[in-house]
Amino acid sequence: MKQYKVIVTPDAEEDLRKYVAYLRDVKKNPQAVKNVLEDFRDTKKSLKNVAGSIKEPDSEKLKERGLKRMNFLRHNYFVLFYIGDDDKVYITDVFHGLEDFESKLR
Repeated sequence: MKQYKVIVTPDAEEDLRKYVAYLRDVKKNPQAVKNVLEDFRDTKKSLKNVAGSIKEPDSEKLKERGLKRMNFLRHNYFVLFYIGDDDKVYITDVFHGLEDFESKLR
């Protein structure tokens, strides 16, 4: 089974920080912060093994950008990513599952 190196872009890091700040500062829930960060790490670890087998997206906007989607393993968040020519996986965005992510694509 092919393993990819997973790179988290600065934009994706900023997205994750935004959600963590919301959970910490607005929801005042440090346990949720810990759980979401742990889930992100686990999702990233899983992505290095399954990135190549994830199906093409239904979304035309994602197809146009060459992006695929992987849901977090345990929470209602997901990452957008692409596989580079260097066989590295680049996570470009992190979104909450209820967001209209297509209108927020950079």
